[in-house]
Amino acid sequence: MNISAREFELNQPAQPLHGKPSELAGPLPSRSRQPRSEVKFASYNIHLGIGRDGEFRPARIAAVIDEIGADVIGLQEISLGMPGFNMLRYLSDACGLTAIAGPTLITASGQYGNAILTGLMHGEVHHWDLSMARCEPRAAIDACLRQGSHSFRVIATHLGLRPAERRDQTQRLLQIIEQDRAHPTVLLGDVNEWFLWGRPLRWMHRHFQHTPALATFPAGRPLFALDRIWVEPRRALKNISVHVSDSARMASDHLPIVATVDLGALENFPLAGKTNG
Repeated sequence: MNISAREFELNQPAQPLHGKPSELAGPLPSRSRQPRSEVKFASYNIHLGIGRDGEFRPARIAAVIDEIGADVIGLQEISLGMPGFNMLRYLSDACGLTAIAGPTLITASGQYGNAILTGLMHGEVHHWDLSMARCEPRAAIDACLRQGSHSFRVIATHLGLRPAERRDQTQRLLQIIEQDRAHPTVLLGDVNEWFLWGRPLRWMHRHFQHTPALATFPAGRPLFALDRIWVEPRRALKNISVHVSDSARMASDHLPIVATVDLGALENFPLAGKTNG
């Protein structure tokens, strides 16, 4: 889902971020230097930190992130400061994780969009513009992360509200993924797809193989599987679940979705016939 115009002035003239993908390099300390066999991923639409009670309480979001204990978490509907409150910086400091910002919208109130928080090493980062004309700007963060000897690609996104948008954005995402399949890929985010039989989900499952659809929205009584995590190769997805706690039910209108990836299953990747060039 999306925040309202009242909550972030989406009715003001917005400036989508166009141009070539940017590259950022920033090797960072891992949360743990011990050998590990698993990596935990999560996706969480934080609704700007505005809870189901209508209160803006960033500390609740930080508490939920700490409860999850993910190595990598993609965030949607997050304020990025300049000049407003920088929720990403607050969460990075509060949770002891490194932030990768992916602004999609610029208004008088500041920047807003997607982000990744991680405790792993990261290298190159690309920002892909997925915007459609006359629709709210959309984008994806494409980051190379490393845990021990394993490198993998994480793409974090938030797709549009209109069916035509989601179809176009899904096709573009899959094309981006197809261009470089040298590393295992985790695609996560709020895909805003209400219908399990919708074409975007069918296309995703065709590429990644089927992944369980777990209801994450609305947080108080989840009915719709709007938040998703896909993993390639599929065999590396050890389990997937929705994080449910009293804090999570109140902190946002979405519940976080969490997936555990088995690093051992990433050996001998890429699969034969799946590399480019």
